[in-house]
Amino acid sequence: MGSSDVDKRVNNHVLAERVGPVATVILNRPEKLNALTEEMWGRIGQIFRELDGEANLRCIILRGTGDRALGVGADISEFETRRKDSSQARRYGELMHDTMRAIRSCRHPVVVRIKGLCVGGALELALGCDLRIAGESSRFGIPISRLGLVMAHPEIEMLVSVVGPAVALEILYEGRVFNAAEAKEKGLINKVVPDNQLDAAVAETVDCICNGAPLVNRWHKKFVYGLVDIAGENKEWTAAQIAEGFACFDTEDYREGIRAFLAKEIPDFQGK
Repeated sequence: MGSSDVDKRVNNHVLAERVGPVATVILNRPEKLNALTEEMWGRIGQIFRELDGEANLRCIILRGTGDRALGVGADISEFETRRKDSSQARRYGELMHDTMRAIRSCRHPVVVRIKGLCVGGALELALGCDLRIAGESSRFGIPISRLGLVMAHPEIEMLVSVVGPAVALEILYEGRVFNAAEAKEKGLINKVVPDNQLDAAVAETVDCICNGAPLVNRWHKKFVYGLVDIAGENKEWTAAQIAEGFACFDTEDYREGIRAFLAKEIPDFQGK
């Protein structure tokens, strides 16, 4: 497959639309419940960096195609070739983190529309957005402990900034997939509405944003996240910390977790 074929496929899997002052970024792989490939991570980041440069934009919506999922996270079928060890995983992780930063640092307000599953990497994308609005049937979680996999430092930082350390550890330790009411209780999302009112609720929020002074909205976003950054003791991760964030990819437990997931079996973790 040539590079042009890859570009065409990726462009089809991540769409960008514009109506007036509102842009919509769409994860468009419904047959795989919008599972994120490495190329999709890169394309999402590229789109948000491009949208950041559009001066007359007032709001961005992130959503998935269909109502079954915003996304089920990273495409696990790629892991054996794209994240087979710590060196590969670090390159993959850097791409993920660049994309998450592109969403968070985009100067325009970003609202994510969530319906259906929002787990793993899809939830990490949602955490990078400013406001999270979900239908009541949505389900959330980060069940990566079952894969022998950790969240690296930048991902953990974003989770903790939204829900705090105790709730972050609960989500990661238990690895459960939980409903929208619990997600709202944990502070993971801003609003939960009946499924048939989700689009109206997102539109109402976007209208409120667009009716405000756009420069003021951008300043408020900059100031709020600036305060979050100042409050953190480690704005820059050390080389040792970064390396530790990907050490799991060299463990036997990681290989067992991926094998069991793809075989639809229960993993037998040995702690090594």
